[in-house]
Amino acid sequence: MQLNSFPVTLAQAAPAAQQNPVMAFMPMILLVVVFYFILIRPQQKRAKEQKKLLEALKSGDKVVTAAGIIGEVVTVKDKTVSLRSGDAKFEVTKESVVAITEPKA
Repeated sequence: MQLNSFPVTLAQAAPAAQQNPVMAFMPMILLVVVFYFILIRPQQKRAKEQKKLLEALKSGDKVVTAAGIIGEVVTVKDKTVSLRSGDAKFEVTKESVVAITEPKA
């Protein structure tokens, strides 16, 4: 395809888009669908799993925080969790707990 024939190709494609406006928006519609299945849906699934994990959190569970701290849950409050790791005891937000490594039996 030569560079000087490019405007002719565009001119031939333009009337087809004017006749059927749905076809003009088809690439945009496909892009939205692809974004939904690649970005939005997996993120919603992860958020739902994280919420379920936080609801199952109880005293005695061994957990990992987002900062990489490994500890045992001492108490669970509304928005915070008290952890014991080694000789230290500290309080972190519930959202910072990313995994339960050993649930209490």
